[in-house]
Amino acid sequence: MNEIKNYVVVGADNIEGGVFTGRQPRQAALKVANAGKGTKAKPITFKIRERGTKKLHVFKGWKEVVAAPVKRPAWMPEKINKPFVEKVGIEKPKK
Repeated sequence: MNEIKNYVVVGADNIEGGVFTGRQPRQAALKVANAGKGTKAKPITFKIRERGTKKLHVFKGWKEVVAAPVKRPAWMPEKINKPFVEKVGIEKPKK
């Protein structure tokens, strides 16, 4: 089965930040986008690296406030954040 992996957010000057988990890079990227302040008009660009590798996954991401599903649980608010990501590419380190 697919195992849960840890992905580290890589910022400017290759400074590593928070750790997000997911089975695929996109799943972790959605979590990064939901934590960020990007909008559809001005998305944030970020890189994540799987722990144990040197390959960087580059994404553009943002979040929008949308209405919650009709059959939502009682504890869920009427408006929720919905993250969106778009993969820009992969950067491999130079040898």
